Amino acid sequence: MSDIKRLSAGPRMSQGVVHGNTVYLAGQVALGAPGASVAEQTKDILDRIDALLAEAGTDKTRILSATIWLADIASFAELNGVWDAWIVPGQTPARACVESRLAAPEFTVEIGVIAAL
Repeated sequence: MSDIKRLSAGPRMSQGVVHGNTVYLAGQVALGAPGASVAEQTKDILDRIDALLAEAGTDKTRILSATIWLADIASFAELNGVWDAWIVPGQTPARACVESRLAAPEFTVEIGVIAAL
């Protein structure tokens, strides 16, 4: 049986869970940039993802899958401008991006990832 390690565990959820050779991150929102542009929120989220992956012992080159939720799909190109500068060429994960109403109106982007250790 594998151990389970929880990252930034709170009363409702953990920001990440490591099980076996995989880390599962919760959907991340721009806590450092609420109400900012999609580009600024995306950058804040990707910085959070980098930090959580480092805490788990991995990095963005090991991301297997990413799910992105946008409050308005019209901001898809703005999101991709930041994403494309962040992701490592040749190390792109499987990815889905959908429009969805998010939990709070000040957040317009949410990103969750699954990565290998």
